[in-house]
Amino acid sequence: MNEQLENQFKHVAIIMDGNGRWAEARAHTRVWGHIRGSRIVSEIVEEADDLNVESLTLYAFSTENWSRPLLEVKTLFSLLKKFIKKEKKRIIANDIRFKVMGDISALPDETKSLIYDLEGLTKNANGLKLNFAFGYGGRDEIIKSVNCFIKKNPGKELTKEDLSENLLIPEIKDVDLLIRTGGDMRVSNFLLWQIAYAELYFTETKWPEFKRSEFRDILFKVNERERRFGATRKTDSLEENESKAEENLRYISDSSSSVRGN
Repeated sequence: MNEQLENQFKHVAIIMDGNGRWAEARAHTRVWGHIRGSRIVSEIVEEADDLNVESLTLYAFSTENWSRPLLEVKTLFSLLKKFIKKEKKRIIANDIRFKVMGDISALPDETKSLIYDLEGLTKNANGLKLNFAFGYGGRDEIIKSVNCFIKKNPGKELTKEDLSENLLIPEIKDVDLLIRTGGDMRVSNFLLWQIAYAELYFTETKWPEFKRSEFRDILFKVNERERRFGATRKTDSLEENESKAEENLRYISDSSSSVRGN
């Protein structure tokens, strides 16, 4: 079964939602929910690695989250630092490549140093690509990608490939499966370019109660879906479908030219 999942889910992304509501339902502060939710991350990373997922991107802090109460924002900062310190050895030992995508300029210097250090130590790792989206917004990423391309190629027309190559972490490719916990059914400005053909799965389970067993069940359940990428039959990838589309377009164009010539 793992081999099937390896082919189907190269990139899984998760919106880790429901921490605050989970805590409030238990008469605790929202901060307590984030603290409890942070304990789940390591289990899900480990399970993704066991299932041969190539890339796992976790939505930890969005550009919109800056509007939250200052104590909650500072707690999220602290939890990121704590995770890196706690999991550094295990990440390196398991050959996991770690990256943070987004604007981290407002983070404390110590936290930024920890991020840069772990990114450097794992840059050549060949295992799971673990990405934390922190200070991240999908629209902001697309704008930055376009501006980056224009700066390097003034006057040149932008292609889909050009935009993809200038994203924050271009090597992680498109998302195959987007999971959102917490019951809400929206994508919240997360990886907008990369989720164009992603399978979507929304669970009522709030993040502090999300277990590795449910994560595994979701992957196997969605693995049974037929992915067609706009075609009439199942295809292995979007690239395969685009290749077929280009072939059909060339045939139609050639046929039209032949008719005009007669």
